[in-house]
Amino acid sequence: MTRVVLENVTKAYGDSVAVDRLNLEIESGSFFSIVGPSGCGKTTTMRMIAGLERPDTGRIWIGDELVFSSKDSILIPPGRRGVGMVFQSYALWPHMTVKDNISFGLKSRKLDREVIEKQTQDVLQLMQIPQLGSRFPSELSGGQQQRVALARELVTDSRVLFMDEPLSNLDARLRMDMRTELKRIHAATGRTIVYVTHDQLEALTLSTALVVMNAGTMQQHGTPDEIYVRPINKFVSEFIGLTPINFIDGQVTNGSFTLADEVRLPGLEQHQHHIEDGTKVTLALRPEDIKLADEPTKGILVGKVETVLTAGSSAFVQVLLNGGGHPVRLMVQEFHLGEGMKARSKGEQVYLTFDASRAMLFDPDTGASLRATPATRSPSRASLHGLKDHL
Repeated sequence: MTRVVLENVTKAYGDSVAVDRLNLEIESGSFFSIVGPSGCGKTTTMRMIAGLERPDTGRIWIGDELVFSSKDSILIPPGRRGVGMVFQSYALWPHMTVKDNISFGLKSRKLDREVIEKQTQDVLQLMQIPQLGSRFPSELSGGQQQRVALARELVTDSRVLFMDEPLSNLDARLRMDMRTELKRIHAATGRTIVYVTHDQLEALTLSTALVVMNAGTMQQHGTPDEIYVRPINKFVSEFIGLTPINFIDGQVTNGSFTLADEVRLPGLEQHQHHIEDGTKVTLALRPEDIKLADEPTKGILVGKVETVLTAGSSAFVQVLLNGGGHPVRLMVQEFHLGEGMKARSKGEQVYLTFDASRAMLFDPDTGASLRATPATRSPSRASLHGLKDHL
């Protein structure tokens, strides 16, 4: 197993900075995702680690080996970094069988025929495709081709395996199946995997750790749960989540969150962390953290159903809050737990409650979190210096 460390890594294309002074540590044996919108620098980061792009500044370690240093003029080529790559396109040789595609890298190393045969059969078993060994790529489905492309990299026993949006060409059902397979394979091999995706569902379900990037900079680094529950800023809260988050602008008044039209959200007092009265804030609530009730209780919010989007076991209900001339619309996710659940209808009056501990507060100007220090990690100076001393 191998860890990866980046120290002050920068890459620019002309006047455009793709990655800006990135400090990052990828723990050995982790399934690490780099996630963010298009153009955020995630693929460039992966390609710099793999050696396919040369950084302008900084240092990169793979395991105990310094593979790049702008200061020391060190640049280890990709073929000597001991890494494997799985791309969005499968890039299988069309004239070769599955077995020949998988064993191609082993043959280029001039290993014994018996060793090549055993390692090829072992990875075919691991990928659960031993029956496909004699087929050609044109005879395989998209999911089967992706398994072959993955098997071709696993068989070489590379130190780090890079995957650049490998599931984007598959349909929704196959993507789910392949996510399950990737989790199983990672558990079976213990390989360090660096996974690039813009799909937040993939990042949340596959990763043991992830980094969220935007405009070439690291926004937050941590576990999926840490980043989902304690986002460091408004961008992260909006990007990481399966449903659109609700943002409401207002201010803190008498220790509570109040909208411009004096609609007051109850239950937040103990979670404000001593924010001064009069401070303008943006409150964020995820749709799944808001509950709808049919009967009013003390401090409850009142609203009217505007739209209902049913999605099998759940429904997304847009509610317009009552009060004043400042319209506030909230998206609520209701889960249908069984028969007899009431379906909401347009124009229906409903009452909203929420768990105040799940609410998030951000500075409306900077987008920074106003809650307690969020769960975010980056390599400490001690960690980086420790690695340098070891080298």
